[in-house]
Amino acid sequence: MHFLRFVPLVVYCVSSLSSAAELTMAANMSSVRELVIPSDDEITWLKDIPWETNLDVARAKAQAAGRPIFLWEMDGHPLGCT
Repeated sequence: MHFLRFVPLVVYCVSSLSSAAELTMAANMSSVRELVIPSDDEITWLKDIPWETNLDVARAKAQAAGRPIFLWEMDGHPLGCT
């Protein structure tokens, strides 16, 4: 009986397959690229902030400048697949 909940979804998916446009590499690559590649406004924080990946270097620079360190630390898989 639980499968009856999925009948409308299956009908919708089957009906949308017949009307879906064919995905081709040449026709859709530019539109997909515009969606995926971040714009310059979206990545200004990468360019404007002098990020350090070495904690010892960051500590030395922060101490010399008399400034605090912003530490971004993460555990687990970067895509959340643990």
